[in-house]
Amino acid sequence: MYSSAKPALGAAVLPFLLSLVGTPAPVLAQGLPLSDTTAISLPVIHGPAPPLAPATIARDDRGGATVRAIRLASPLTLDGRLSEEIYQSVPAASGFIQQVPREGEPATEQTELWVFFDDVNLYVVARCLDSQPEREVATELRRDNSGLVQNESISIVLDTFYDRRNGFTFQTGPLGTIREQAIIDGQLNESWNTVWDVRSDRSETGWSMEMAIPFKSLRYASAGPQVWGINVRRIVKWKNELSFLTGVPAAYGSGAVNRLNVAGTLVGVETPVQSKNLEIKPYVTGSLITDKAAASPLSNDPTGDVGLDFKYGLTRSLIVDATVNTDFAQVEEDLQQVNLTRFSLFFPEKREFFLEGQGIFAFGGAPLLSTGGINRDIPILFFSRRIGLSQGQTVPVVAGGRLTGRAGAYTIGAINIQTAEEPTANAPATNFSIVRLKRDVLRRSTVGLIATRRDPSDGGDANTAGGVDLSLAFFDNLNWTSYYARTKPGTTGSVSSSSYRTLFDYGGDRYGAEVEHLAIGAGFNPEVGYARRTDFRRTHANARFSPRTPRSQLVRKVSFQGSLDYVEDDARTVVQNRTATGNFDLEFNSGDSFAFDYQRDYEYIPRDFTIAPGVVVPQGGYDYSSARLGYNVGQQRKVSGRLSASFGSFYGDGTKKEASYSGYASVNPHLSFEPSVSLAWVKLPYGEFAARVISARTIVTPNPRTMLAALTQYNAASHSLSSSVRLRWEYRPGSELFIVYSDGRDTLARGVPDLMNRSFAIKLTRLIRY
Repeated sequence: MYSSAKPALGAAVLPFLLSLVGTPAPVLAQGLPLSDTTAISLPVIHGPAPPLAPATIARDDRGGATVRAIRLASPLTLDGRLSEEIYQSVPAASGFIQQVPREGEPATEQTELWVFFDDVNLYVVARCLDSQPEREVATELRRDNSGLVQNESISIVLDTFYDRRNGFTFQTGPLGTIREQAIIDGQLNESWNTVWDVRSDRSETGWSMEMAIPFKSLRYASAGPQVWGINVRRIVKWKNELSFLTGVPAAYGSGAVNRLNVAGTLVGVETPVQSKNLEIKPYVTGSLITDKAAASPLSNDPTGDVGLDFKYGLTRSLIVDATVNTDFAQVEEDLQQVNLTRFSLFFPEKREFFLEGQGIFAFGGAPLLSTGGINRDIPILFFSRRIGLSQGQTVPVVAGGRLTGRAGAYTIGAINIQTAEEPTANAPATNFSIVRLKRDVLRRSTVGLIATRRDPSDGGDANTAGGVDLSLAFFDNLNWTSYYARTKPGTTGSVSSSSYRTLFDYGGDRYGAEVEHLAIGAGFNPEVGYARRTDFRRTHANARFSPRTPRSQLVRKVSFQGSLDYVEDDARTVVQNRTATGNFDLEFNSGDSFAFDYQRDYEYIPRDFTIAPGVVVPQGGYDYSSARLGYNVGQQRKVSGRLSASFGSFYGDGTKKEASYSGYASVNPHLSFEPSVSLAWVKLPYGEFAARVISARTIVTPNPRTMLAALTQYNAASHSLSSSVRLRWEYRPGSELFIVYSDGRDTLARGVPDLMNRSFAIKLTRLIRY
């Protein structure tokens, strides 16, 4: 793993991974290889026995459910109205169970479910009855937007390997909104996309939907009769009620939809004989670029290009992707942030090629690339923004390949990408390789390894990182996560190039607690990853008490939480941070929430650092404290969002005041606004300053597959004003047209801010499926 030989890591490991496909696959419980489609036995069903016709659902007294799918003689015409005769002749599956507010009780608003299939598609149909349809919350029409969970909605979860840990989620609402996600070992990959269709309809009794998911869009073990996992979540937002097809503990919270260990079972589906499973997606793009800050300034410089993305199914569960002459002209710009720390900011990945399958490469409990997570101190061994970006500039991606999927009990991921030289960004041509392998153990646990390599062509040293991780899940709410990783070039003298972490976490509904120890050596340097800080050991503990209040008409849940953090350098000679935090939270029945926290800190600054232009914080140790209030207004209102304010001491005798608002205002489902304001006022003995970041986004959504968004951002600290307009039109499933305009201006100039850069790009893609 730590060899200094020049050949790329992918060249050595990819043949080994591909050999897993060609050799007999790991066996099922019945001892039959997955590759033998003629001899496969169906797995043991977790739950009640399959229902006998004409029934479509069987239940047990533990909340389990088994649903029977019905074969159709002809394709279903999608209109969402449920007017066909089949809905009268085939009984629906019903009897949904509340998760909240009253765990285990029957849902107060009834849901009827049907699952059909033919030789091409799986069809999932639901009728969502509502006693007060005029109160339905239906404002979100944007594709793949998380705001859909703040609307009336229904989510279909399919565990196509029936491993009770991985799957796919398809979500929609009364407006026919489209949102899909992949579930990797219980983590949601919100950026996974595939081809499917849905239609919804509203009536005086509620709303209904018809969904068609091509079998080509799913991964599963083999062709023929199937036993899959299934769950369905219904959100009735106007009364803030969540119900599921099966019984789901309230302790699972908002993440219950990806807890496949409590999902039901789907029987009766028969998938078609494997076809070519080939996708080709060519693109053509053209742009005009102005950049006055470049070494060689550009003014309306025209460029054009073509490229290709390619996807091929080695099996129904193992997919090869390739990209040639990759272009990212359609990617949204980053949202600017206020930074009052000595650490660099984290910006999430937004490029589609890197987002797909990212959950497979998550390591050691680190957050996914598209979110950033909460504990930013956990290093990310593979952070794809290291590829194709350098010093804020784009580096051309020549070509790349990726292998992802499953082979029996193994989850496999491998990436190899070559970038070209970019002199203006001081970036040599570089090869990047990443390999990830995980094996399922026990019921919901995994053990895995990861290896990364960055190999520049200019004669510089290659950088290699490798690690092993373990995730054990006990009972419903007890988890243990650990990893050990090293990088090379490695230890110099007594400086460690390793990192490790151990976390014990109990996440019950009423009580919660966790204990964690994280260490990162001063020489730990994952050049294909991200580490916010190095040379520290962090010990963390917290405890939570969060009773529910079923008798209250106003408050649903109260939470008290306390936490302690103790951070010292890796040699244990200097205390870097001590933090004690107390939190008090209220969750209201309306969907609103309130939060108050008080925090006391000690921080050691190892060297002078510039916190703002002309304001330098000297080396030394500092005590300070702060209090914060926050209120979240639910999206069931026309104007929603989160307001927060804080006040406290800062770096000794200084003070810090902060106020922020991040909101959403819906005029109607086709027009909405997202204002955001982040303000900070800091007074220190060494100087004072104010930091202001203001942004506003206007969103026009004619239909679920078309969106026009305009974003303006102002950052007072960098004296910059940026704006962008982005049109995304999915003119047919999987094929898109992008038109993007952006510019950046310097606000130090008097009058109209000076133009520093500007770009206009058009990109057209076309998906061809075989």
